[in-house]
Amino acid sequence: MGLSMPATSLPRRLGAPSFALALLLAGAWFLNLQVGYKQVLLLSVGAALGLTLYHAAFGFTSAWRVFINERRGAGLRAQMVMLALAVLLFFPALAAGNLFGQPVTGLVAPAGVSVVFGAFIFGIGMQLGGGCASGTLFTVGGGNARMLVTLLFFIIGSVTATHHADWWFALPSFPATSIVQAWGVGPALLASLALFAVIGWATVVLEKRRHGVLEAAPVSEHQGLRRVLRGPWPLLWGAIALALLNYATLALAGRPWGITSAFALWGAKALNGLGVEVGSWVFWQAPANAKALAAPLWQDITTVMDIGIVLGALLAAGLAGRFAPSLKIPLASLLAAVIGGLLLGYGSRLAYGCNIGAYFSGIASGSVHGWLWLVAAYAGNLVGVRLRPMFFAGERRAVALTGC
Repeated sequence: MGLSMPATSLPRRLGAPSFALALLLAGAWFLNLQVGYKQVLLLSVGAALGLTLYHAAFGFTSAWRVFINERRGAGLRAQMVMLALAVLLFFPALAAGNLFGQPVTGLVAPAGVSVVFGAFIFGIGMQLGGGCASGTLFTVGGGNARMLVTLLFFIIGSVTATHHADWWFALPSFPATSIVQAWGVGPALLASLALFAVIGWATVVLEKRRHGVLEAAPVSEHQGLRRVLRGPWPLLWGAIALALLNYATLALAGRPWGITSAFALWGAKALNGLGVEVGSWVFWQAPANAKALAAPLWQDITTVMDIGIVLGALLAAGLAGRFAPSLKIPLASLLAAVIGGLLLGYGSRLAYGCNIGAYFSGIASGSVHGWLWLVAAYAGNLVGVRLRPMFFAGERRAVALTGC
């Protein structure tokens, strides 16, 4: 079959992965000179995350929408597997306070009004914007031009929220609490694994009640190494890889994987360039935020990993032969991307993170706010799914391999 491929298709298929590899190598060389080898490794982990997200079509947004609309739960069950493996890896390391000799700390945040509201509007934004934080990045890398609009307004919403964050964070909340520290590793693991099992079991019951049987996994035309390189991957592969790569992030960065803090930083630096005194805002006066604002972007771990995700997804899309950007975006869909992006950006800052920093890494850190985020964001998705027909007329189900 490969011999029958048109002569013009091979250069087109090799162009995207070659470009992605060239950018990754150039980025690695630059980072090694400017920062050091760990930043190079974090860029590589980001690229592996992007490739995994694309090849496994591991979209949080589409998984939740398909379950809400059709009661198909494979995506949600994959998330539970990912979380189960993550807590098994993370909890002992976080309790010890170090991993391979590196001090580590979890992403643990207060659980209060700002988290509930932020996660709720983030959930609405997921469905209107067409992706979550990770979904936005890997679909941009995969060639989805509409998601560039979502990303732009994600950034605008994020930096806008930092201007109001002190007011939101002053609202009632419970203190930052880790069940690992409060209960110990054993009880925290048992409670977490039990909750993952209950959620997974509930999706099976509801799916069988609606359809009689569970949906069969998609079959790939590729096998072995060709499937690893070109995809698509089973969701289980994606779940395992994401948990392991988050663990690698913990080992290298000293904290779990996050995405959206970089969006706020990019927006803040852009406003600074336009003459806005962002540094006078309370949010940017916190020591860590002030340091990030003053430093070059290539020193920011989250920025480097986010760029890696985009390039990894570009590499994956090219290897799969699916990199084909189109600028034909219906006006209603464009409007949804604008509204969704703003909600995603604003909500992620109020909720101390997104589907990665708050949900995945928050729960993997044993943070109570991660579970609160899950409940509030799912409620937002229920609303967002009902709003989608206003912008996506005639849509019947999620499109495969887009994360949207």
